[in-house]
Amino acid sequence: MLLCARQEVALQPRVFDLLVYLVHHRDRVVSKDELLEAVWPDVTVTDNSLQRAVSSLRAALRKGGMEGAIRNLPGKGYRLFVDSEIRQPERAGQKQADGIVGALGAIGLARRAAAGQLWLQAATLFASADEDGRLNAEDLHQWALALQCLGRTAAAIPILVRAVAARNEAGDAAGAAVEAIALSGLHFESGQAAIGKGWLARAEDWASRLDDPPTTALLLWMKSKLAAFDGEPEQALALADAAYTAVRYKDALNIEALSLAYRGFYRLCLGDTHGGLADQDHAAAVALSSTNLDPIMGGNLYCNILWAARMFGDWARADQWTRSYQNFCSSSGMELTGSCQLHRSEVLGIRGSLDEALARIRDALARLTSDAPWSMGDANRVLGDILAAIGNDDAALEAYDRAYTMGWCPEPGRAMLLLARGEAEAAHASLERSLIGKTWWTLQRRGILLAHLALVAAHTHRTSQAKALICELSGSPDRWPMPSIRALTNEAQAILALSRQDHETAMRHLHLARQLWSSIEGRVQVVRLRLQISRLQLAHGDVRGAMAEVHAAQLLANELGSPKRVAECLALQRDIDAWQPTARRQMCG
Repeated sequence: MLLCARQEVALQPRVFDLLVYLVHHRDRVVSKDELLEAVWPDVTVTDNSLQRAVSSLRAALRKGGMEGAIRNLPGKGYRLFVDSEIRQPERAGQKQADGIVGALGAIGLARRAAAGQLWLQAATLFASADEDGRLNAEDLHQWALALQCLGRTAAAIPILVRAVAARNEAGDAAGAAVEAIALSGLHFESGQAAIGKGWLARAEDWASRLDDPPTTALLLWMKSKLAAFDGEPEQALALADAAYTAVRYKDALNIEALSLAYRGFYRLCLGDTHGGLADQDHAAAVALSSTNLDPIMGGNLYCNILWAARMFGDWARADQWTRSYQNFCSSSGMELTGSCQLHRSEVLGIRGSLDEALARIRDALARLTSDAPWSMGDANRVLGDILAAIGNDDAALEAYDRAYTMGWCPEPGRAMLLLARGEAEAAHASLERSLIGKTWWTLQRRGILLAHLALVAAHTHRTSQAKALICELSGSPDRWPMPSIRALTNEAQAILALSRQDHETAMRHLHLARQLWSSIEGRVQVVRLRLQISRLQLAHGDVRGAMAEVHAAQLLANELGSPKRVAECLALQRDIDAWQPTARRQMCG
């Protein structure tokens, strides 16, 4: 068993087997193929299974402060580093000479570890070398980078403050500005906006003395983020565009990609879906063409593209980018962040891996408290969605309430749960409130909120409103091309058709909605729609059709791990079984 402070840490069997194998072979790098063969013998699995197991193991080891013990060496595999092995290079350096020479040896080893993206070793060695105060500004920068890659952002802040002072003392205004911008971002993410703005003003002071496009662009990019959070998307777009223009064709690919990704994000917020998606795809291509993409900057870029995909209900795109982001973290030796776990958990929740989604969102909530407390409300919203899909309605409502208390909109999940519980009017009122204002949150999610409002309006017999919303969404395919939005509008049209007793039209729209969700593997919604189709078929005497749909729904519900949907399938199957003898008797009579 795995123990932490004499208490057992629960691990899934495969995850425990992975740990045991890495411990036994801790003296070397173990290839992915070897691990797959050892942990999953005679079972065909993909690299994703290994990545999930490594992620779960790192989460467990974090309880003992060993989250960085499992390292990924790009192109080679994984290796377990324990404390004694991490400190061994330091002891070797100290054996070479006394005091100062030993410290200098540790600095050299720390620099080598940072260059090799061995962040835990680098952080340990930099801390050791720092005892004699011989780290220069670049060493401090690399030390702070190592701590951030390990998910220790709070520990990185004082190191970056020292880096700013060292850069300034050396007359490196550009370097000081860059470190100050990094400090601004860390304080901003941790909810200390005033301090973040103070560091940004300091960076602007240094940048104003320079004619350095990369520094100017980085400053403009950070200002665009602040403008977006202050509810000024037009200003945010202008700043991001200015940042991109400043470094375009200036051989600063990292900053060019970052500013372009954010320009795309703000375009999406303001309704330019085509231009926004094009910008973000272009940004990804620029970043991938760079051979020295900074891990933190790359994380920012990926995170922004992922966030946009989630907010706009573009689930196929979100799935692709979360996988890409995970691969980026592994190749960069980075610990998965709380934000990454948040992104991935929502995608898994939509696609139906509910147990894994629940584990990841709980891990995200534990990390976001220190990493990015501003997004705790969003994490509770996602937790509510996952719990609702599983069937724990009361816990889901509690999570939605926490999200709302934290200033975050819990929609559309809360409204859909209220609708399912028979509180349609409350669901309608809640969705209408969510569309008030022009905050960045409302602008991002406007399409998905309008689509759900159309569905609830149809359920509450607000026919005119439902038709107007469907017309707005369907009439702007360039702005709202996402299959999830088109699926919801088709479902709303089905409800309107049923109110007119138009069974054929309703069935056609429900099938279209189901097909659209299937196209992006939205399995939770596919089960729900198959059950609706089955009920409608049974009500009109199509027993065979009803049986086929409920059977397909039941198979999928069992895979999802949703007791709620499984119970609904069984209840509907009983209705079908009860209907058949009655139908036969009526035919005989």
